[in-house]
Order: sequence, then C-alpha cells, then structure tokens
Amino acid sequence: MNSRSTSFSAQSPRRSSILDRGISRRISTISASGGQNGTAAGNTEHELTEEIEEIKRYEDFTTIDWVQDAAREQLRRRARRKENDAFFERDGRLGWAQTFRESYEAGQAWIVVTLVGAAIGLNAAFLNIVTEWLSDIKLGYCSTAFYLNESFCCWGAENGCQEWHRWSSIWPLSYFIYFVFSTLLALASASLVKSFAPYAAGSGISEIKCIIAGFVMKGFLSFWTLLIKSICLPLAIASGLSVGKEGPSVHYAVCTGNVISRFFDKYKRNAAKTREILSACAAAGVAVAFGSPIGGVLFSLEEMSSYFPLKTMWRSYFCALVATAVLAAMNPFWTGQLVMFEVTYDRSWHFFEVIFFILLGIFGGLYGAFVMKWNLRAQSFRKKYLTKHAILEATLLAAATAILCYPNMFLRIDMTESMEILFRECEGGHDYDGLCDSKHRWKMALSLAFATIMRTFLVIISYGCKVPAGIFVPSMAIGASFGRMVGILVQALHDAFPHARFFSACEPDVPCITPGTYAFLGAAAALSGIMHITVSVVVIMFELTGALKYILPTMIVVGVTKAVGERFGKGGIADRMIWFNGFPFLDNKEEHTFGVPVSQVMTSEVTSLPAAALKFHQLEEIMRTSKYQGFPVIEDGRSRILIGYIGRTELRYAIDRTKKEGSISPNAKCLFSQPSSTALQTPSTAAPAITFDAIEASSGQQVVEFSRFIDPTPLAVHPRLPLETVMELFKKMGPRSILIEYRGRLVGLVTVKDCLKYQFKVEAHEAAHHDSTLDERQQKLYDMMSRTADWLADKVMSITGGRIKLGGGRHAIVLESDTQDPRDHLSPIRVPHDILDGTEDEDISGVELQDR
Repeated sequence: MNSRSTSFSAQSPRRSSILDRGISRRISTISASGGQNGTAAGNTEHELTEEIEEIKRYEDFTTIDWVQDAAREQLRRRARRKENDAFFERDGRLGWAQTFRESYEAGQAWIVVTLVGAAIGLNAAFLNIVTEWLSDIKLGYCSTAFYLNESFCCWGAENGCQEWHRWSSIWPLSYFIYFVFSTLLALASASLVKSFAPYAAGSGISEIKCIIAGFVMKGFLSFWTLLIKSICLPLAIASGLSVGKEGPSVHYAVCTGNVISRFFDKYKRNAAKTREILSACAAAGVAVAFGSPIGGVLFSLEEMSSYFPLKTMWRSYFCALVATAVLAAMNPFWTGQLVMFEVTYDRSWHFFEVIFFILLGIFGGLYGAFVMKWNLRAQSFRKKYLTKHAILEATLLAAATAILCYPNMFLRIDMTESMEILFRECEGGHDYDGLCDSKHRWKMALSLAFATIMRTFLVIISYGCKVPAGIFVPSMAIGASFGRMVGILVQALHDAFPHARFFSACEPDVPCITPGTYAFLGAAAALSGIMHITVSVVVIMFELTGALKYILPTMIVVGVTKAVGERFGKGGIADRMIWFNGFPFLDNKEEHTFGVPVSQVMTSEVTSLPAAALKFHQLEEIMRTSKYQGFPVIEDGRSRILIGYIGRTELRYAIDRTKKEGSISPNAKCLFSQPSSTALQTPSTAAPAITFDAIEASSGQQVVEFSRFIDPTPLAVHPRLPLETVMELFKKMGPRSILIEYRGRLVGLVTVKDCLKYQFKVEAHEAAHHDSTLDERQQKLYDMMSRTADWLADKVMSITGGRIKLGGGRHAIVLESDTQDPRDHLSPIRVPHDILDGTEDEDISGVELQDR
C-alpha cells in the first residue's frame, strides 16, 4: 500500500463558505457569457453542483470527508433559502404546498428515526419469537401446535406439560437428534451467509464504529446484508454455537437505518448526515437487545460514536424509545418483558458482600483479557488457514458444541434461558433441576464451574466464525455461571458458620445470601470486561432489574473490572478487531504524547498538479495510473507554491464533460490557477457561472480551464505543528488528508494512515508482535487437522464403498464456496504497512457493493 494516497479536500468549519466557492464556483477566463443574469447563473451553478453530487461515490475501504459533506449541505440549504426568497419576491406570500414542503424538510430527520425505530422493534420481536422456537425444537415439539415453543405450549405450567413432547425418552437418541438439529441449523446459517451476504457474518460492531467515524465499506449496510442477517441470526443462535444476538442486533439496526434513510434525498447524498442516523440506530439496536433504551443511548455515546452532538443524542433517544415501545407492544414473550432474562430482586445486599463483589470484578477483568488474547490468535489462524472452509468450520463447531454441551444442564439450553434461571431468587418455587436445593449444592457448583470453563473455550473458538455472531450474551452467560457458583459457595459458607461475626449483618429469619444477585453481577463484570465499557453496563443492568439497591454493587464490580482490564491493555474486543482488520480508525478516547512535529510523519513525495504546465493527455494519464482521491495544485514544480486542492470526482467530471461536449486536442493546455481579477472575491461577489457549451465554443483555443473546481483553501498546517494536534484535527474535523505547507510552499501531506503507522511504531510494545513461533504452532495445528480430515475421509469412503467421498470427486460433499468475505483479505496492523487506505486491489467478486 502507498502512504501517499490522498483524499478530497478538508476545511475547518469556519471556512465552509469558502469551501462552497471551491466546489461550486464556475469562473472561466475563456468565457464569453459574462452578460448572463445572476438568477440564471445561480441556477446553473446549483444544477452543476447537484450533478456532481449525483455521480459522487466514495470508494470502498476509504474514508469520507466530513468537512466537505458539511459544506455541500450548507450549499444546499443556501440554495433552498434563495429559492424561498425568490418565491416571496414574486408572490409575496407562502402557499400551502410550499409550507408543507418546508415543514417536511425540517422534520425529515424525525420521520426517518420514527420509521427506523418502528422497523427495528418489529424485526427484534420477530427474531425473538423465531429464535425461541428454533432453540426448543432441538429438544421436542408441541403436540397441539407445532409452531409453539415450550413456554407457549405449556403456558402457565412451571415444570413442563403433557402437550410438550420430547423427541425421544431414550437419552442417546435425544442426544443424537439434538446433535443433528444443531449441525443442520449451523450449516444453513453459514451457507446463506457465504452465498448471499458475506458481510452478515460476525458481530459487526467494530466495522460500524469505523463506518460511523467515516470509513466506507460498500455493501456492509445494504438490504441484502439486513435480510440475510435477520434470517441467519436465529439459525446461528438456535444451533447452540456460543454466540449471541446483541452484537448482530446493532448491525441489523444500523442496516435498517441505512436502507430507510436512502429513500430521503437529505441522507442519500450526504454520508456525514447519514452517520447521525446510524448512531441513533446503534442505540436502538442495543435498546431492543437488552430492553434498555437509556442504556442503548449511553452505549452509542460511550462505545460507537466518535462524534455525538446534542441533536444526535436526542434522535438516538427517540429512536430507541420508538423501537422499545414497538417491541413492548408486540410482547414476544407474552410476559410483558422485553428480554427473557429480565428479573426483579426484593432483598437488599450486605456490606460484607463487597469482598465477593470485588472478586467478581477481578474475574471480569481477567476473563476479558484472556478471551481477547486467545480469540485474536484463533482469528489469525482462521484467516490464514480456514478462509475457504467457512461453511465446514461453522458446521463442525456446531457439531462439537452440541456434543460437549448436551450433557451439562446449563450448556444444553439457550444462553438467554440459562441466564434467566441463574438470575432468579430461590424463593417462590423457582428451581431448576435442584439448583436451589442445598443437598445438591456441591454438584451444582461443579456443574457451573464446568459450564464456565467450557463456555469460555467455546467462545474463544466460535466468535469470528462465518455466521452472525455476537459476544455480549455468551460473555454474560459465562459471568452468570461463575457468579452463581460464587453465590452458592458464599451461601454454603454462611450456612456452615451462621453465627460468625463476619455474617453479623444478616437478619435471623430472612435469607442472607441471594445467589441470583451474584449471577447478575457476574454477568455485568464479564460484559464490561470483554467490551471495556462502564456507564452503559451499569444502566443496562439497572434497567434489566429495576432495582435501585443494586446500582452501587454494580458500579463497584464494573469499576474493578475496568481497572483490572486496563492492566492488560486498552480497548475492548471491538477495538482489538479494528486493529486486527487494519481499519484506519483513530479512537478519540485515546491520548497520545509523541513529542514530534508532523514533519516526521508526513509524506514528502506528493503527486501534485502544476497550475499551467500540464497537458490534457498528461492529466488523463495521471487519472488513469493513480488511485488517489485528490491532488494538491501548485504554481509550478520549482516554486511549489500551494494554490489549492482538487478532488478526483470533480476532476473526472470536468474531464468527461469536456470530452463529451467538444473535441479536445491531447496537447491542450490545462489551467488550474485562479484568475487574478477574481482571486480576492468572496462567495457573494464571485463571477457568474458558465455552462460547458462555452468550453465547446472555445475548444479551438487549446486551453481547458479547471479553476472553477479548485478548492482554494484546503486545510493546511505548519510542518512544526505537533503530531498530537494534527491527530486531534483528524478526530474532531474528519478530513481525509491535511496538507503541509511552509511559507506558502507545499512540503508534504499527512493522512490518518500516516498517523496510525507512527503510533504503532512508537507503541509497538503495546501491540501484538508477529511471532514466528506462533506461526509454527499454527502450521502444526493445521497439519494435524488436515491429517485428521484425510483419515476421516478415507474411513467414510471405505465404509460406504466409495459412494460418499469427502473433499472431492463426483459424489463429494464439499462445504466450500468461492464467495469470499472482503474482510478475509485484511490483516492486523503492523509497521510499516497493513493499514487500509483505499488503494487496495483486492478481488471481492460476489459481494454486493451498494453505495454506503
């Protein structure tokens, strides 16, 4: 990859009006139409700008220019105001049609978030119903109505009913049926994802963080991704894989927002505006996943959005409110609960339990660090060796999970149902296979310990396989099983020493220890440990229980988890996946102290365009051979006086229109400089625009004028400006690139990629190093897997007499697909390369690449 890749020009917000002139001004020294009236010139200017916006598309795996999008939005608003002013001058009053049009324009954002919120709520209710039925169908069926799950079939019964039939009363046969269903569900999910929408695989949170920050991944938020994610998510969860639906809920929610917003012109043409809606959709996705609207808004603020103004917070709140209200109206569980593991606690906690709460927090931090480390190694192995075997991998994982989990009572059932059981208080007749029976206390503790260890192992190897897969619920289930185990042990300690001074705060006739609260706090610790979030976890857990009494214990647990997790590295699993995939993302939560000027990071060899020394065929050759998204314009190659900046889209548009409207000689001279008579004009006094007919009429002069497309005020800084300040400019303003000038001369250019390369070079000790011994171990593991697969294929072929052949042949069963996930081509960031900048030439055939 080439670090000299540039982008469209960037401005500060105070210069937006000047940027408008750089984008839309139509000044030409070869024009003979100076007598055109101002109204016609303004209309032509606006139409030409609209035409450029219509063809303007960001390239895949590049970043948008927030500042330029904001400038175009201001230009659109100014054109609208001028149109309204002209209307008043003609008629003197505003008609009903115009009033409705203006009201629609003003309320367009609220219409979008309302529609999006309603769609997200409906989709969440549908997915909850389907997921519960598919999860139960592995164990049995309802004789009265096959489409009902166990809870609906046995409505009102506490421990099953006669209408619900197990597939078999013979344990080995039930085991086999469970295994077959799990394998088939995973096979269906992985096959659909691989064939129709590779981007539907995984959680999607790390990619959405980058997209909201301005990164472009075409097809990631498309309708096909939304459809396949919604279909395959219940299949993947019901298969028993150690994956959850909360992360994918954010993905399909953001997909919904992107698909609906594209029906509105305000968001279809402005990527920066669209990302305000996407932030609101992320909040709604978490809200319907946890039944926590306020927690969803805080999650979007704390984890997802790099830019979160007040209006975005209000829209996020409203979108989460609508989505949650629709989900509550649908009432998918017939209990009035928004999520299955919602619970209410009546008893309070005691101060001596803080010691055990701290223990849960330590577990959460250690769990997050352990899982992130080993999951990244598993992801590396998967990307290197298993990319072409994604369907087979997911199928075998589901089969192995079914074999390992069925014997354990806590692993056999769905994870949300497991948390619902573990969160409950023992009083009120809530018991599950003797969980609350003191006679089975040690058996339950051992079973929960096994479930914790086994689920952790399965999460490490399952998260990242090519099915819709989240890590929120699996982590919470692990924390819940560990917490319930600790609660049982503390309860046993109290029963053994009821009169000890340590338990003096306990009342005599009231249960002192509630193991369900330990499961609840353990789930919060594990979720905080894997995501490295704090405030949103506390609010989400509070909204799940409605218990004000447990806010302080939750804060203690989450605070300890955060402190322990930070000792092993900053950033949660989403941030680690951003690094692993090499996305150009600057986290605004990080603070850097490099102590170097930007001149040590910038690229000195910049492809620039001389103002008057370039011929038309040379310009075409530059456009054909380079992939840069913009070019600085200089006075000449010797002085290198910076004149401005021209975007690739504007330049391509001008070249194509010039060739279309008139015959241009390959040796025609290209002019990019501003005429001296208009160099100091403000946008309000700029010369009138001309059409491309003038270019056709003047083509015989062998001069092509491009100055009307120049941005005369690109964002430029001094070479001695600290690198930390430049990184803050990238974070807060969002330009694609920043020019470096010294006394008016262009000396270099810096991009986000350049900053990240230097950051990882300096902080190399905090990043994972490329270990040759790790590669050797991975190669040995893959060789062992290959030998095992060959041995199994030979056995199957010999048993079937050659009729079934695994791995090739006419009757072969091959679980592969040629369709590749574009993310499989990405690699972890290592100095001095592997950061995406949009110049990658990767084969991503078969992927639906819709805009945004």
